[in-house]
Amino acid sequence: MKEDRRIPFELRLLVLCLAGGLPALLGLGLVLASGDFAPDLSIALVSAASLAWLVFGFAARRFVIYHLQTLSNLLEALREGDYSLRGRRARYKDSLGEVMREVNQLSETLRAERLGAREASALLMKVVDAVDIAVLAFDGRKRLRLVNPAGERLLGRSESALRDQTAAALSLESLLEGPERQTIQHRFAAGSGRWEVRISRFREGGIPHYLLVVTDLSRALREEERKAWQRLIRVIGHELNNSLAPIKSMSGTLQKLLSREPLPEDWREDTARGLDVIGNRADSLGRFMTAYSMLARLPSPRRSKVDLRPLVERVAALDQRVPVLCRGESLSIHVDRDQIEQMLINLVKNAVDAAEQTGGEVRVEWRSEGDGVRISVIDSGPGISNPDNLFVPFFTTKPEGTGVGLVLCQQIVEAHGGVLTLVNRDDARGCVATVELPVS
Repeated sequence: MKEDRRIPFELRLLVLCLAGGLPALLGLGLVLASGDFAPDLSIALVSAASLAWLVFGFAARRFVIYHLQTLSNLLEALREGDYSLRGRRARYKDSLGEVMREVNQLSETLRAERLGAREASALLMKVVDAVDIAVLAFDGRKRLRLVNPAGERLLGRSESALRDQTAAALSLESLLEGPERQTIQHRFAAGSGRWEVRISRFREGGIPHYLLVVTDLSRALREEERKAWQRLIRVIGHELNNSLAPIKSMSGTLQKLLSREPLPEDWREDTARGLDVIGNRADSLGRFMTAYSMLARLPSPRRSKVDLRPLVERVAALDQRVPVLCRGESLSIHVDRDQIEQMLINLVKNAVDAAEQTGGEVRVEWRSEGDGVRISVIDSGPGISNPDNLFVPFFTTKPEGTGVGLVLCQQIVEAHGGVLTLVNRDDARGCVATVELPVS
C-alpha cells in the first residue's frame, strides 16, 4: 500500500492559524526595533505577543478539531445504527449550527425509517407465519434461508433442521428451475396431491435469491367439488321428484281403477288421461337428461374466421315474435361458428321471451374493444328477478325450461376465453347480456 505523505489536516490547520498572526507579530517586531523603546520593554512585548499568538493559534485548532470530531462521532453512530445521539448548538444562521441541525435531522429520519422498516418486517413475518401457504426463500447457492410454519408442515421438518439445506437435498431443485407458475401433481412429506407452485426471483445485497410459494389445491378442489356435487344432486333430485312423483301417483290411481269390479263406464277415458300424464312426465324427464348430456359433453371449439355481422343478423331473423334490431361495425373473429351461433340463439331467445311479456323490443349491438369484441343483447322485459341463480344448472323459472341454456352459453364463452355477464339495465327496464370475446 502506497504511503500517504500528505500533511495531516490538524497540522495544516495549525500552520494556517499561526500564519494568520505571523504578519502582525513581525510588524510589531519591526516597530519596536525602529522605535526608541527600552530593550526590556521590547522583549516583554514581543514575548507577550508571541505567547498570545501561540495560545490563540492552538485554541483555534482545538476548537475546529473538537467540532469535527463531534461530527465524526455522530456520523459513526449513524453508520453503526445508533440514532439516539444528537449534536448540540444546532442553531440557525450559524454555519456550524446548520451542520449540526442537518445531522440531527438525518438521525431522526433514519431512526423513523428503521422503526418503520422493523414494524413492516415484523408485520410481514406475522402474515407469512399465519398464512396456510408454504413460503420458502433460498439464497444464490440455493440454500434455504427462510421457511414459515406451513413450509415446515409441508416438508415435515422443523425450521432448525431445514435451514441451510440445499434445494437438491430437499428435492425442490426441479421446482426452482421450473416455470414461474405451474400446477403439479407431487408428493411432499405432508402428502400427495395437486399443488400450485410459484417462483419469484429477487436480490438481496446484490445476490440473487429465490422465493418458492407452494399452495395446496387439493383441499380447495375437494371442497368445491363437494359443493358442486351437492348442488347437482339437489337439482337432479328435484327434477326427478317432479317427474317421478306424478308418475307414481298416477300409476297407483290407474292400478286402483283397473282393480275395481266391474270397471267404471269411463275407465277408458281415465286410463287414457293417466297414461297421457305419465307420458308427458317421461318426456320431460327425457328432455332433462338430454340437456344434461349436452351440458356434460360440450366439445372443444373448432375455430375459424367468422364475419360477425352476417352471423348476428341470421340469428336475429330466426325469431319473429318481437323485432330484433342489429347494430354494429363489420369485423371478424376466430371462433367456433356453430357454438357461437348456438350461444347467440339462446341469448336472443331469452331476450325475446322477456320482451314479449312487456311488448318491448330486443337489440343486439357489438363493437371492437381493445384486443377483443363486446356483444350486447339488450331487452326491455321485466328484468332479472333472481340473479344469484342465473348460472345454476337446471334452475329455471320457465314452465317448459330445462335450466341449461345460460349455463351452456357460459361454457361456450369461457371455452373461447371470454366472459358472459347478465345484469339489469340502468337506463330503463330490462336486462343486458354482455359477451366479451378475444378477436383471435
